[in-house]
Amino acid sequence: MTTDNHDVPAVPDPASGPASGPASVPGGTARDLIPFRTAVRAWFAISWQTFGGPAGQIAVMQRTLVDEKRWIGQGRFLHALNYCMLLPGPEAQQLAVYTGWLLNGRRGGLVAGGLFVLPGMLALLVLSAVYVAFGETTVVSAVFAGLAPAVLAIVVQAVFRVGRRALTSPALVVLAVAAFVALSLFAVPFPLVVLGAGVIGWLVHRLVPGWIATAPRRDQADGPAPLIPDDSLHAERPSGRRTLWVLVLGLVAWFLPVVVVALATGTGSVFTQQGLFFSGSALVTFGGAYAVLAYVAQQAVQTYAWVTPGEMTNGLALAETTPGPLIMVVQFVAFLGAYRNPGDLDPWAAALLGALLTTWVTFVPSFLFIFLGAPYVERLRGNRTLSAALAAITAAVVGVIANLALYFTIHTLFASSSTWTAGPFRLTVPDLTTLQPAALGIAVLAALLLFVARWSVLRTLGVCAVVGLALGLAGVL
Repeated sequence: MTTDNHDVPAVPDPASGPASGPASVPGGTARDLIPFRTAVRAWFAISWQTFGGPAGQIAVMQRTLVDEKRWIGQGRFLHALNYCMLLPGPEAQQLAVYTGWLLNGRRGGLVAGGLFVLPGMLALLVLSAVYVAFGETTVVSAVFAGLAPAVLAIVVQAVFRVGRRALTSPALVVLAVAAFVALSLFAVPFPLVVLGAGVIGWLVHRLVPGWIATAPRRDQADGPAPLIPDDSLHAERPSGRRTLWVLVLGLVAWFLPVVVVALATGTGSVFTQQGLFFSGSALVTFGGAYAVLAYVAQQAVQTYAWVTPGEMTNGLALAETTPGPLIMVVQFVAFLGAYRNPGDLDPWAAALLGALLTTWVTFVPSFLFIFLGAPYVERLRGNRTLSAALAAITAAVVGVIANLALYFTIHTLFASSSTWTAGPFRLTVPDLTTLQPAALGIAVLAALLLFVARWSVLRTLGVCAVVGLALGLAGVL
């Protein structure tokens, strides 16, 4: 296997003996372990390959950074991933920030995390504009009619994938079912489900430790020997002063644009609403994008009326076809919501402002979480009680994603539905007479391609889009 090592003059040679120590100096300024331009080129190349959700994105970084370039060892890569899995937000992007920080300090983390998001943001901006401008045409409508049922199959696949990894004990299965019932039958808010699962996991572990099985540690997994020893990677000494400085700077960067927009457009404007809502949703995105999308869809459709249920599904289909984190779908939601409620602005300018502000408040917290918590990672790794709480949250996420699959099933396969209420019960019920056979057929096709033929998500979406286009032009849809 060839490696790209000829342009890494700052990397110590493992054969020459141990490194002199961590790559940090007082004040937190670090030398570059990888020439900065080389690192930027590598992250730029990675950013255009991040299709296929977090698993595919993490695999791209594994192949590039660990296997090919050997800039970081397998154990340290998994160490970083373990920490990112503890956090709300897109874990793959956070892993990019963390790894960039290890190699090139803070500017390395900023570049790695920023480039990870940039291609998907630009691509989805273009697709959102196309959707708004041409979404009512026969061709575009037919393509999305093919994509929407495919998204349903993709979400169902996510339920099985996460479930196999997360439900490692009967107690965790019960938590997953309880989360699904709480959301689908009692309409319990998503943040309360996540918080409740964490508290239950913590309590169960304290009372009956064996009931919640946590995932085995993989820090010692085999892998190619890295060019950079672990003790030479960037490090910053944790301190109260540093923590306060990072926290204040991060919060200012996070909320200053929201404050400026609120002052310029009013506290009741769609931009202020989006800035505050998506700032809050960034704090509850445990378990990946699928877990929080049911909550986002509920609020965006029912509370704020930024999009319709069908448009929420279309936005997810668009986000599946672009590189970068799937949570980028919130940019599409904000684009449509601001376009339809522009206030005094031109609708297109409003849509751009809403999309950019939402992207900012969605991803800036990831940088804050990494820069704030990275020095304390070692302390977190050995906490078994915390691991049990997180295992319980991950189990609940399975139920959350299953609820999202139910939501998409009702609004994709049926033309109408109603809400049935009785005391504390609240259930959305489809009108069975409005079943759409074409949508059902495309959903079954997508499921066969994903589960039986084991096609990729992107390839499956492409086939379903073509089928939808053909049916639309034939007058079937």
